[in-house]
Amino acid sequence: MFKLSEIKELMKLMDQTSLQELEIENEGSRLLIRKPNKTESVVVTSAPLQQTYAPVNPQTAASALSVQASATVGSNVDEQKESDSGLHKIVSPMVGTFYEAASPGSAPFVSKGSKVSDKTAVCIIEAMKLMNEIEAEIKGEIVEVLVQNGQLVEYGQPLFLVKPE
Repeated sequence: MFKLSEIKELMKLMDQTSLQELEIENEGSRLLIRKPNKTESVVVTSAPLQQTYAPVNPQTAASALSVQASATVGSNVDEQKESDSGLHKIVSPMVGTFYEAASPGSAPFVSKGSKVSDKTAVCIIEAMKLMNEIEAEIKGEIVEVLVQNGQLVEYGQPLFLVKPE
């Protein structure tokens, strides 16, 4: 059985990502959360109880869609920037929270202008309470950091632009 607070937290996290649907099964209970489009609403079901909850409000759904649309436009600009300048993107290998340093008081792993090799740690992505160190996988110079510390990132989302050597 899922707690209402857990469901609300999952809905908040989904609003901050481009995920369209999330399905979780746990101890005989099934939870399905789907982002609404113009013709549907958020549906949350629990298998044993067969309960359905309506969306929080239409404005929240509309703002989630507009955030998603602006994120899509931003990624197209990044793709164009990369193809025009020959820069390499270091992308997130998973969905999680981006951290620029090993701990809150530490210096960032890399910043604009930093030289990196293929084994240089560039950030940490926290996913499901696990800290995953991400390596550059290319030799070059960091030209731009595309995300902010503590930001939720998607699978495949560009994190850094690197000028290869």
